[in-house]
Amino acid sequence: MGEPMEGSRFIEAGLWRDQRFEAQERIMALQFGTVEKRLERIEALMEGLERRLWMTVYGVVAVILTQAIQGIIDYVPKGG
Repeated sequence: MGEPMEGSRFIEAGLWRDQRFEAQERIMALQFGTVEKRLERIEALMEGLERRLWMTVYGVVAVILTQAIQGIIDYVPKGG
């Protein structure tokens, strides 16, 4: 009677290890999914910041060009 129980224990232990491995795989998949969603959110925020940065750069360039053009217009003698 002792041997069948020992054999079944080994089978149960093997099944337990398989179930544990599958559970770890599911947990890792959930963790990777969460990390992926966070990275996507970070990337979206970075794209928004990049757009704002370029808008600021274009605004500064526009102001500088406007002032330069205004300076040229003021420098040119008015005919007449």
